[in-house]
Amino acid sequence: MRSSCWGRRVTTEPAVLEITALGAQGDGLAQTADSARYVPFALPGERVRVDGDGLPKLLSAPSPERRQPPCRHFGTCGGCVAQHMGDALYERWKRGIVVEAMRQHGLEMEVGQLVRVPAGSRRRAVFTARREAGKIVLGYHRRRSHELFTLEECPVLQPDIVGQLSCLREIAAKLTQRELRLTVLSTHNGLDVTADGARVRLDARTAADLARVVAGHGIAHLSVEGEIIVERAQPTLAMGLAGVVPPPGAFVQAVAQAETAMVERVLAAAGKAKRVADLFCGVGTFAFPLARRARILAIDGEQKAIDALTAAARLARGLKPIETRARDLFRIPLSPKELDGLDAVVLDPARAGAEAQARQIARSAVPTAILVSCNPGTLARDMRILTDGGYAPEGVTPIDQFLYSHHVEAVAVLRRPAHVRRPPR
Repeated sequence: MRSSCWGRRVTTEPAVLEITALGAQGDGLAQTADSARYVPFALPGERVRVDGDGLPKLLSAPSPERRQPPCRHFGTCGGCVAQHMGDALYERWKRGIVVEAMRQHGLEMEVGQLVRVPAGSRRRAVFTARREAGKIVLGYHRRRSHELFTLEECPVLQPDIVGQLSCLREIAAKLTQRELRLTVLSTHNGLDVTADGARVRLDARTAADLARVVAGHGIAHLSVEGEIIVERAQPTLAMGLAGVVPPPGAFVQAVAQAETAMVERVLAAAGKAKRVADLFCGVGTFAFPLARRARILAIDGEQKAIDALTAAARLARGLKPIETRARDLFRIPLSPKELDGLDAVVLDPARAGAEAQARQIARSAVPTAILVSCNPGTLARDMRILTDGGYAPEGVTPIDQFLYSHHVEAVAVLRRPAHVRRPPR
Protein backbone atom coordinates (compact mmCIF):
# COMPACT_ATOMS: atom_id res chain seq x y z
CA MET A 1 0.00 0.00 0.00
CA ARG A 2 1.05 3.64 -0.46
CA SER A 3 -0.54 6.97 0.41
CA SER A 4 -1.66 9.52 -2.14
CA CYS A 5 -1.44 13.29 -1.80
CA TRP A 6 -4.87 13.41 -0.18
CA GLY A 7 -4.36 10.54 2.26
CA ARG A 8 -6.06 7.74 0.25
CA ARG A 9 -4.37 4.38 -0.19
CA VAL A 10 -3.18 2.39 -3.18
CA THR A 11 -3.90 -1.32 -2.73
CA THR A 12 -2.27 -4.17 -4.60
CA GLU A 13 -4.95 -6.91 -4.71
CA PRO A 14 -5.75 -8.13 -8.27
CA ALA A 15 -8.85 -6.48 -9.72
CA VAL A 16 -10.59 -5.25 -12.87
CA LEU A 17 -11.28 -1.53 -12.44
CA GLU A 18 -13.12 1.27 -14.22
CA ILE A 19 -11.07 4.47 -14.02
CA THR A 20 -13.28 7.50 -13.37
CA ALA A 21 -10.87 10.31 -12.43
CA LEU A 22 -7.26 11.26 -11.73
CA GLY A 23 -5.74 11.48 -8.27
CA ALA A 24 -3.49 14.30 -7.13
CA GLN A 25 -0.36 12.26 -7.87
CA GLY A 26 -1.50 11.44 -11.40
CA ASP A 27 -2.75 7.91 -10.75
CA GLY A 28 -6.05 6.79 -12.22
CA LEU A 29 -8.85 6.65 -9.63
CA ALA A 30 -11.42 3.84 -9.43
CA GLN A 31 -14.21 3.56 -6.88
CA THR A 32 -14.86 0.09 -5.44
CA ALA A 33 -17.35 -1.11 -2.86
CA ASP A 34 -14.66 -0.92 -0.20
CA SER A 35 -12.50 2.07 -1.04
CA ALA A 36 -10.88 4.22 -3.68
CA ARG A 37 -8.22 2.47 -5.75
CA TYR A 38 -5.30 4.26 -7.41
CA VAL A 39 -3.75 2.84 -10.57
CA PRO A 40 -0.51 4.24 -12.05
CA PHE A 41 -0.64 5.45 -15.68
CA ALA A 42 -4.38 4.70 -16.09
CA LEU A 43 -6.70 7.42 -17.44
CA PRO A 44 -10.38 8.26 -16.91
CA GLY A 45 -12.67 6.20 -19.14
CA GLU A 46 -10.31 3.21 -19.29
CA ARG A 47 -10.95 -0.30 -17.98
CA VAL A 48 -7.85 -1.98 -16.59
CA ARG A 49 -6.70 -5.09 -14.83
CA VAL A 50 -4.32 -4.64 -11.93
CA ASP A 51 -2.21 -7.58 -10.72
CA GLY A 52 -0.22 -6.87 -7.60
CA ASP A 53 1.87 -3.72 -7.73
CA GLY A 54 2.74 -4.00 -11.43
CA LEU A 55 1.68 -1.81 -14.33
CA PRO A 56 -2.01 -2.06 -15.27
CA LYS A 57 -3.18 -4.03 -18.32
CA LEU A 58 -5.57 -2.09 -20.54
CA LEU A 59 -8.78 -4.07 -21.24
CA SER A 60 -10.68 -1.34 -23.11
CA ALA A 61 -9.91 1.09 -25.90
CA PRO A 62 -7.37 3.71 -24.80
CA SER A 63 -8.77 7.00 -23.57
CA PRO A 64 -8.95 9.59 -26.36
CA GLU A 65 -6.90 11.78 -24.01
CA ARG A 66 -4.01 9.31 -23.94
CA ARG A 67 -0.89 10.16 -25.93
CA GLN A 68 2.45 8.55 -26.68
CA PRO A 69 5.01 9.49 -23.98
CA PRO A 70 7.94 11.46 -25.45
CA CYS A 71 10.59 9.71 -23.32
CA ARG A 72 11.87 6.13 -23.50
CA HIS A 73 12.32 6.13 -19.70
CA PHE A 74 8.67 6.93 -18.90
CA GLY A 75 7.26 4.27 -16.58
CA THR A 76 10.75 3.36 -15.38
CA CYS A 77 11.81 6.78 -14.11
CA GLY A 78 10.41 7.84 -10.77
CA GLY A 79 10.15 11.50 -11.82
CA CYS A 80 7.50 11.94 -14.50
CA VAL A 81 3.97 10.64 -13.96
CA ALA A 82 2.02 12.43 -16.69
CA GLN A 83 3.73 12.10 -20.08
CA HIS A 84 0.83 9.90 -21.25
CA MET A 85 -1.79 12.65 -20.77
CA GLY A 86 -3.05 14.84 -23.58
CA ASP A 87 -2.75 18.60 -23.10
CA ALA A 88 -6.36 19.31 -22.09
CA LEU A 89 -6.48 16.52 -19.49
CA TYR A 90 -3.02 17.47 -18.20
CA GLU A 91 -4.01 21.10 -17.69
CA ARG A 92 -7.27 20.18 -15.91
CA TRP A 93 -5.41 17.80 -13.63
CA LYS A 94 -2.61 20.22 -12.71
CA ARG A 95 -5.01 23.13 -12.09
CA GLY A 96 -7.28 20.78 -10.17
CA ILE A 97 -4.50 20.05 -7.65
CA VAL A 98 -4.52 23.73 -6.67
CA VAL A 99 -8.34 23.96 -6.75
CA GLU A 100 -8.60 20.96 -4.41
CA ALA A 101 -6.02 22.35 -2.00
CA MET A 102 -7.98 25.61 -1.75
CA ARG A 103 -11.27 23.73 -1.28
CA GLN A 104 -9.86 21.60 1.52
CA HIS A 105 -9.04 24.76 3.47
CA GLY A 106 -12.39 26.42 2.79
CA LEU A 107 -10.96 29.05 0.44
CA GLU A 108 -13.18 30.37 -2.33
CA MET A 109 -11.40 32.38 -4.99
CA GLU A 110 -10.50 32.50 -8.64
CA VAL A 111 -7.94 29.87 -9.62
CA GLY A 112 -6.39 30.92 -12.92
CA GLN A 113 -5.56 28.71 -15.87
CA LEU A 114 -2.34 26.73 -15.70
CA VAL A 115 0.66 28.65 -17.04
CA ARG A 116 2.57 26.14 -19.16
CA VAL A 117 6.31 25.90 -19.78
CA PRO A 118 7.89 24.26 -22.84
CA ALA A 119 9.60 20.89 -22.89
CA GLY A 120 13.38 21.00 -22.58
CA SER A 121 13.27 24.06 -20.32
CA ARG A 122 14.40 22.84 -16.91
CA ARG A 123 17.76 24.45 -16.14
CA ARG A 124 18.50 22.78 -12.80
CA ALA A 125 18.78 19.06 -12.13
CA VAL A 126 20.03 16.83 -9.33
CA PHE A 127 21.46 13.47 -10.44
CA THR A 128 22.63 10.50 -8.42
CA ALA A 129 25.78 8.67 -9.50
CA ARG A 130 26.60 5.25 -8.10
CA ARG A 131 29.43 2.82 -8.77
CA GLU A 132 27.97 -0.60 -9.54
CA ALA A 133 30.08 -3.57 -10.68
CA GLY A 134 32.95 -1.22 -11.40
CA LYS A 135 30.89 1.12 -13.61
CA ILE A 136 29.22 4.45 -12.94
CA VAL A 137 25.44 4.53 -13.19
CA LEU A 138 24.26 8.15 -13.44
CA GLY A 139 20.61 9.07 -13.56
CA TYR A 140 17.45 8.99 -11.47
CA HIS A 141 15.80 6.41 -9.24
CA ARG A 142 13.42 3.91 -10.74
CA ARG A 143 9.74 4.25 -9.95
CA ARG A 144 9.04 3.23 -6.34
CA SER A 145 12.62 2.05 -5.90
CA HIS A 146 16.04 3.05 -4.57
CA GLU A 147 17.56 1.47 -7.68
CA LEU A 148 19.17 3.76 -10.26
CA PHE A 149 18.88 3.57 -14.01
CA THR A 150 21.24 5.09 -16.57
CA LEU A 151 19.70 8.24 -17.99
CA GLU A 152 19.99 8.50 -21.77
CA GLU A 153 17.49 11.27 -22.51
CA CYS A 154 15.11 13.62 -20.70
CA PRO A 155 12.46 15.78 -22.43
CA VAL A 156 12.20 17.97 -19.33
CA LEU A 157 15.84 19.11 -19.10
CA GLN A 158 17.53 21.74 -21.22
CA PRO A 159 19.49 20.13 -24.07
CA ASP A 160 22.81 21.53 -22.80
CA ILE A 161 22.41 19.46 -19.62
CA VAL A 162 21.41 16.27 -21.45
CA GLY A 163 24.32 16.77 -23.81
CA GLN A 164 26.78 16.60 -20.90
CA LEU A 165 25.59 13.35 -19.29
CA SER A 166 28.74 11.54 -20.43
CA CYS A 167 30.89 14.31 -18.93
CA LEU A 168 29.01 14.06 -15.65
CA ARG A 169 29.70 10.31 -15.58
CA GLU A 170 33.40 11.03 -16.08
CA ILE A 171 33.36 13.51 -13.20
CA ALA A 172 31.57 11.02 -10.96
CA ALA A 173 34.02 8.25 -11.85
CA LYS A 174 36.88 10.34 -10.49
CA LEU A 175 35.06 11.28 -7.29
CA THR A 176 33.28 8.27 -5.87
CA GLN A 177 33.68 4.61 -5.05
CA ARG A 178 30.10 4.51 -3.80
CA GLU A 179 27.47 7.18 -4.38
CA LEU A 180 27.55 10.85 -5.30
CA ARG A 181 25.05 13.63 -5.86
CA LEU A 182 25.59 16.04 -8.75
CA THR A 183 23.64 19.29 -8.91
CA VAL A 184 23.77 20.88 -12.36
CA LEU A 185 22.64 24.41 -13.20
CA SER A 186 22.61 25.89 -16.70
CA THR A 187 23.74 29.52 -16.53
CA HIS A 188 24.55 32.25 -19.04
CA ASN A 189 28.24 31.25 -18.97
CA GLY A 190 27.78 27.48 -19.12
CA LEU A 191 27.01 24.63 -16.74
CA ASP A 192 27.68 24.95 -13.03
CA VAL A 193 28.30 21.49 -11.51
CA THR A 194 28.35 20.81 -7.78
CA ALA A 195 29.38 17.39 -6.38
CA ASP A 196 28.41 16.29 -2.88
CA GLY A 197 29.13 13.01 -1.13
CA ALA A 198 32.57 12.33 -2.65
CA ARG A 199 34.37 9.44 -1.00
CA VAL A 200 37.82 9.82 -2.55
CA ARG A 201 40.81 11.89 -1.50
CA LEU A 202 40.77 15.07 -3.57
CA ASP A 203 44.49 15.41 -4.19
CA ALA A 204 46.32 17.52 -6.79
CA ARG A 205 46.30 14.72 -9.36
CA THR A 206 42.54 14.18 -9.06
CA ALA A 207 41.93 17.93 -9.27
CA ALA A 208 44.08 18.12 -12.42
CA ASP A 209 42.18 15.18 -13.96
CA LEU A 210 38.89 16.91 -13.20
CA ALA A 211 40.16 20.14 -14.72
CA ARG A 212 40.99 18.30 -17.96
CA VAL A 213 37.52 16.71 -18.10
CA VAL A 214 35.80 20.03 -17.46
CA ALA A 215 37.90 21.89 -20.03
CA GLY A 216 37.29 19.22 -22.64
CA HIS A 217 33.52 19.53 -22.29
CA GLY A 218 33.16 23.27 -21.81
CA ILE A 219 31.84 23.15 -18.23
CA ALA A 220 31.97 26.64 -16.69
CA HIS A 221 32.34 25.76 -13.02
CA LEU A 222 32.94 22.69 -10.86
CA SER A 223 32.93 22.54 -7.09
CA VAL A 224 33.28 19.54 -4.77
CA GLU A 225 31.84 19.67 -1.26
CA GLY A 226 31.60 23.46 -1.61
CA GLU A 227 35.24 23.86 -2.70
CA ILE A 228 35.82 25.36 -6.14
CA ILE A 229 37.92 22.97 -8.26
CA VAL A 230 37.59 24.63 -11.68
CA GLU A 231 36.17 28.01 -12.62
CA ARG A 232 36.49 28.76 -16.32
CA ALA A 233 33.73 31.38 -16.02
CA GLN A 234 31.50 32.62 -13.23
CA PRO A 235 28.09 30.88 -13.34
CA THR A 236 25.81 33.92 -13.57
CA LEU A 237 22.02 34.27 -13.70
CA ALA A 238 20.19 37.48 -14.67
CA MET A 239 17.67 38.67 -12.10
CA GLY A 240 16.12 42.01 -12.92
CA LEU A 241 19.00 44.42 -13.50
CA ALA A 242 21.45 42.28 -11.52
CA GLY A 243 23.78 39.43 -12.42
CA VAL A 244 23.77 36.89 -9.58
CA VAL A 245 26.37 34.18 -8.99
CA PRO A 246 24.55 31.52 -6.92
CA PRO A 247 26.57 29.60 -4.32
CA PRO A 248 27.42 26.02 -5.33
CA GLY A 249 24.27 23.88 -5.23
CA ALA A 250 22.08 26.79 -4.14
CA PHE A 251 18.34 26.81 -4.72
CA VAL A 252 17.16 28.68 -7.78
CA GLN A 253 13.88 28.40 -9.67
CA ALA A 254 14.10 25.28 -11.83
CA VAL A 255 12.73 26.80 -15.06
CA ALA A 256 13.56 30.30 -16.32
CA GLN A 257 10.19 30.66 -18.10
CA ALA A 258 8.36 29.73 -14.90
CA GLU A 259 10.47 32.23 -12.97
CA THR A 260 9.50 34.94 -15.46
CA ALA A 261 5.80 34.11 -15.02
CA MET A 262 6.15 34.26 -11.23
CA VAL A 263 8.06 37.55 -11.31
CA GLU A 264 5.45 39.13 -13.61
CA ARG A 265 2.66 38.23 -11.20
CA VAL A 266 4.58 39.35 -8.12
CA LEU A 267 5.35 42.72 -9.74
CA ALA A 268 1.74 43.19 -10.83
CA ALA A 269 0.47 42.38 -7.32
CA ALA A 270 3.01 44.70 -5.65
CA GLY A 271 1.93 47.52 -7.97
CA LYS A 272 3.14 50.89 -6.74
CA ALA A 273 4.37 49.61 -3.37
CA LYS A 274 7.32 51.67 -2.14
CA ARG A 275 8.52 49.40 0.67
CA VAL A 276 8.48 45.61 0.19
CA ALA A 277 9.80 42.71 2.27
CA ASP A 278 11.02 39.69 0.30
CA LEU A 279 11.00 36.86 2.84
CA PHE A 280 12.74 33.55 2.10
CA CYS A 281 14.36 35.61 -0.65
CA GLY A 282 17.06 33.15 -1.70
CA VAL A 283 19.54 34.79 -4.08
CA GLY A 284 17.10 37.53 -5.13
CA THR A 285 14.61 36.10 -7.64
CA PHE A 286 11.98 38.67 -6.63
CA ALA A 287 14.10 41.18 -4.74
CA PHE A 288 15.95 42.48 -7.80
CA PRO A 289 12.92 42.96 -10.11
CA LEU A 290 11.01 44.61 -7.25
CA ALA A 291 13.95 46.92 -6.48
CA ARG A 292 13.49 48.77 -9.76
CA ARG A 293 10.67 50.72 -8.07
CA ALA A 294 10.61 49.81 -4.35
CA ARG A 295 12.96 49.72 -1.37
CA ILE A 296 13.51 46.08 -0.43
CA LEU A 297 14.09 44.24 2.81
CA ALA A 298 15.43 40.81 1.75
CA ILE A 299 15.67 38.06 4.38
CA ASP A 300 16.67 34.41 4.13
CA GLY A 301 17.94 31.74 6.50
CA GLU A 302 20.86 30.78 4.24
CA GLN A 303 23.84 33.06 4.81
CA LYS A 304 25.48 32.05 1.52
CA ALA A 305 22.37 33.03 -0.41
CA ILE A 306 22.27 36.40 1.35
CA ASP A 307 25.97 36.92 0.60
CA ALA A 308 25.36 36.25 -3.11
CA LEU A 309 22.39 38.62 -3.17
CA THR A 310 24.36 41.33 -1.35
CA ALA A 311 27.33 40.99 -3.71
CA ALA A 312 25.09 41.27 -6.78
CA ALA A 313 23.26 44.28 -5.32
CA ARG A 314 26.55 46.15 -4.87
CA LEU A 315 27.32 45.85 -8.58
CA ALA A 316 23.82 46.48 -9.95
CA ARG A 317 22.80 49.91 -11.19
CA GLY A 318 19.40 51.58 -11.38
CA LEU A 319 17.93 49.90 -8.29
CA LYS A 320 16.35 51.20 -5.10
CA PRO A 321 18.18 50.25 -1.89
CA ILE A 322 18.15 46.57 -0.89
CA GLU A 323 18.67 45.80 2.79
CA THR A 324 19.72 42.18 3.39
CA ARG A 325 19.57 40.06 6.54
CA ALA A 326 20.26 36.43 7.36
CA ARG A 327 17.54 35.15 9.70
CA ASP A 328 15.72 31.88 10.28
CA LEU A 329 12.14 32.96 9.59
CA PHE A 330 10.80 29.53 10.55
CA ARG A 331 12.04 30.03 14.11
CA ILE A 332 12.09 33.84 14.34
CA PRO A 333 9.50 35.32 11.98
CA LEU A 334 9.20 39.07 11.56
CA SER A 335 6.81 40.45 14.18
CA PRO A 336 3.92 42.83 13.43
CA LYS A 337 6.05 45.68 14.77
CA GLU A 338 8.89 44.79 12.39
CA LEU A 339 6.37 44.65 9.53
CA ASP A 340 5.15 48.21 10.23
CA GLY A 341 5.58 50.56 7.30
CA LEU A 342 5.64 47.85 4.62
CA ASP A 343 3.33 48.19 1.64
CA ALA A 344 3.67 44.53 0.61
CA VAL A 345 5.33 41.32 1.67
CA VAL A 346 6.43 38.46 -0.60
CA LEU A 347 6.90 34.96 0.82
CA ASP A 348 8.55 32.13 -1.13
CA PRO A 349 9.30 29.44 1.48
CA ALA A 350 10.29 25.80 1.07
CA ARG A 351 7.64 23.08 0.71
CA ALA A 352 6.87 23.19 4.44
CA GLY A 353 5.38 26.65 3.97
CA ALA A 354 5.62 29.67 6.23
CA GLU A 355 3.08 29.03 8.98
CA ALA A 356 4.86 30.97 11.73
CA GLN A 357 5.47 33.98 9.49
CA ALA A 358 1.91 33.89 8.13
CA ARG A 359 0.57 34.12 11.69
CA GLN A 360 2.61 37.27 12.29
CA ILE A 361 1.49 38.86 9.01
CA ALA A 362 -2.11 38.06 9.94
CA ARG A 363 -1.63 40.26 13.02
CA SER A 364 -0.05 43.09 11.02
CA ALA A 365 -1.33 45.99 8.92
CA VAL A 366 0.59 45.10 5.73
CA PRO A 367 -1.85 45.86 2.86
CA THR A 368 -0.70 43.16 0.42
CA ALA A 369 0.61 39.63 0.92
CA ILE A 370 1.99 37.71 -2.08
CA LEU A 371 2.64 34.01 -1.53
CA VAL A 372 4.74 31.87 -3.88
CA SER A 373 4.81 28.14 -3.23
CA CYS A 374 5.65 24.77 -4.78
CA ASN A 375 3.25 23.02 -2.37
CA PRO A 376 -0.46 23.84 -2.85
CA GLY A 377 -1.31 22.18 0.48
CA THR A 378 0.89 24.38 2.68
CA LEU A 379 0.09 27.38 0.47
CA ALA A 380 -3.62 26.92 1.18
CA ARG A 381 -2.93 26.48 4.89
CA ASP A 382 -0.95 29.73 5.07
CA MET A 383 -3.62 31.53 3.03
CA ARG A 384 -6.25 30.30 5.47
CA ILE A 385 -4.25 31.82 8.33
CA LEU A 386 -4.18 35.16 6.51
CA THR A 387 -7.87 35.11 5.63
CA ASP A 388 -8.72 34.34 9.25
CA GLY A 389 -6.66 37.44 10.08
CA GLY A 390 -8.75 39.67 7.82
CA TYR A 391 -7.06 39.33 4.42
CA ALA A 392 -9.17 38.76 1.31
CA PRO A 393 -7.78 36.36 -1.33
CA GLU A 394 -7.63 38.01 -4.73
CA GLY A 395 -6.68 34.93 -6.72
CA VAL A 396 -4.11 32.22 -7.30
CA THR A 397 -2.24 31.28 -10.48
CA PRO A 398 -0.89 27.73 -10.98
CA ILE A 399 2.41 27.58 -12.90
CA ASP A 400 3.67 24.33 -14.41
CA GLN A 401 7.28 24.65 -13.32
CA PHE A 402 7.61 20.89 -12.72
CA LEU A 403 6.68 19.48 -16.11
CA TYR A 404 5.03 16.01 -16.17
CA SER A 405 5.30 15.63 -12.37
CA HIS A 406 2.56 15.96 -9.75
CA HIS A 407 4.19 19.09 -8.35
CA VAL A 408 2.86 22.53 -9.25
CA GLU A 409 4.02 26.05 -8.42
CA ALA A 410 1.48 28.75 -7.55
CA VAL A 411 1.38 32.49 -6.88
CA ALA A 412 -1.39 33.78 -4.60
CA VAL A 413 -2.32 37.38 -3.83
CA LEU A 414 -4.18 38.56 -0.71
CA ARG A 415 -5.17 42.10 0.29
CA ARG A 416 -6.20 43.61 3.59
CA PRO A 417 -9.35 45.66 2.82
CA ALA A 418 -8.92 49.34 3.66
CA HIS A 419 -12.03 49.37 5.85
CA VAL A 420 -10.87 46.44 7.99
CA ARG A 421 -9.37 47.64 11.25
CA ARG A 422 -5.88 46.53 12.13
CA PRO A 423 -6.14 43.24 14.02
CA PRO A 424 -5.20 43.32 17.72
CA ARG A 425 -1.71 42.23 18.67
